[in-house]
Amino acid sequence: MTANRFSSFQRLAIWTTATTYFLIFVGGLVRVSGAGLGCPDWPRCFGSWIPPSSAAELPPQFDPSLFNPTLMWTEYLNRLLGVTVGFLILATLVSAWRHHRREPRILWTSVAAFLLTGFQGWLGGRVVTNALAAWIVTAHMIVALVIVQLLLYATVRAWRKATGPPSQFCIGLIVVTMVQIGLGTQVRGAIDVGVAGGVARASALASVGLLDHLHRDAALAVLIGAVLLAIRLRTRWACIVAGLAALQVALGVVMAYVSLEPAAQVGHLTVASLLLGAETVLLLLGKESAALKSTALP
Repeated sequence: MTANRFSSFQRLAIWTTATTYFLIFVGGLVRVSGAGLGCPDWPRCFGSWIPPSSAAELPPQFDPSLFNPTLMWTEYLNRLLGVTVGFLILATLVSAWRHHRREPRILWTSVAAFLLTGFQGWLGGRVVTNALAAWIVTAHMIVALVIVQLLLYATVRAWRKATGPPSQFCIGLIVVTMVQIGLGTQVRGAIDVGVAGGVARASALASVGLLDHLHRDAALAVLIGAVLLAIRLRTRWACIVAGLAALQVALGVVMAYVSLEPAAQVGHLTVASLLLGAETVLLLLGKESAALKSTALP
């Protein structure tokens, strides 16, 4: 599909999806930099819509020791990007109504993405209120990934109609990947708790225990499933899925046995979100349905 064959809705949906992915990437940077509480309140920042320029400008209810300009602006720009994504998703919904209102799957998927974006904004406030508690951060991440999948669904369906029933195997792979990402967010939260409790960062992962083992097992299951799909289908998207799964595992190995450097952590999260998106596109293209119907995977 060449660029001039994209409809206006598809172009907008693609830009919106790409910006949402960028927001996930920036969210990872915010997390590893420790800027999640750079603005200790929500939706304002230190009580103002425009962040203060110095600790002397803080309202009396805020502790000046909390003021860190770098962390504050990192978090504030993350919030501004989130607002931008919200407006892009609203524009996508308007475009869906204009061009695809007689196609319920596209229209209502766009509506769902918009409604979830509002819920995601509310969750962002709860993340701050709960001081980055692992469970709410995990929920925040999962909702972001669901929004991306909804946008991908609307984009692909506007281009190509379903060619057959969805592959149960591919759906299962998506579910396991989502669980694996959720476990990874929980592992990261446990690491932060350990470091805050005095555990050296280099030893923090070893202190996580069962959660980390479950996360690794799920990653291995995703890799095996992705490789089996690539061997069976031999399509471009199946190979992309397998490649991203392998890269995801490789980054996990780097963090587990080499270093918990921020770059590896951000890369691990970003690749995980791209992997889930690639799996979703593979499912929606429908190419796997015929192949998996004729012969079962070993």
